[in-house]
Amino acid sequence: MNELLPGLVAILIYIALAYWQWRSWSASQAEPSRGAFLGLAALAVSLHGLSVYTLIDTAGGFNFGFFRVSSLIFWVINITVLVSSIKLPVRSLLPPLFLMTAIGILCSLFVDDTYTPHPLDYPIALHILLSILAYSILTIAAVQALALALQDRLLKTHQLNRAMAFLPPLQTMESLLFEMIRAGATLLACSIASGLLFIDDILAQHLAHKMFFSLAALGVYSVLLWGRRTHGWRGKQAIRWTLGGFAALMLAYFGTKLVLELLLHR
Repeated sequence: MNELLPGLVAILIYIALAYWQWRSWSASQAEPSRGAFLGLAALAVSLHGLSVYTLIDTAGGFNFGFFRVSSLIFWVINITVLVSSIKLPVRSLLPPLFLMTAIGILCSLFVDDTYTPHPLDYPIALHILLSILAYSILTIAAVQALALALQDRLLKTHQLNRAMAFLPPLQTMESLLFEMIRAGATLLACSIASGLLFIDDILAQHLAHKMFFSLAALGVYSVLLWGRRTHGWRGKQAIRWTLGGFAALMLAYFGTKLVLELLLHR
């Protein structure tokens, strides 16, 4: 029960925060105090992180089961959005995010998976976790880029419906996209660096293709962030570069499997 407690308390806080925010909107009341809201959210995220740690680093080894990793991904997304909310008006994204996070934690605590824990060295486990997080965050960034493209199209054709109007303004969503890309690119760089440091022989383990495409994706995202900082890239240009980086990232995985399994039969 002690192992479940941090996750269960985090679930309760996430749900309470989502209800608190939604109730203020539905009743046309003043929004929750910024300091109190962020303080409780920070507590929920801290307990959530403790829950993730106890579920993944088990006595039998590292458990990278689907629901446990999903809880980890929600944890990183929550941190990214909460930090972004300090300077961006993205509070409208938090209630649905918190509810999905609560469901993710609940599944990680009570749904059994078929994954068998593996005793791994901490450096290798760290590399795997960084890779999973980088791919996940950048996948979400790609989905958000597509949502931005749709939002922009609907806005220009005056077809913005109520569901899309609920989202933050286009400029805010764009800023959040770059926060996601910045976080994902940082995790990807750390993943590549840890792979170079801790994997003994990349060529012998048939990881050269993965490393090449991962570096290519990192290059695309780095150019995009540079262009945003120095030339103010935005709109369609930002969307294209985001999707281009995502395509290279997918080739890092699927391209490697294609070469190894279909061409080299390994």
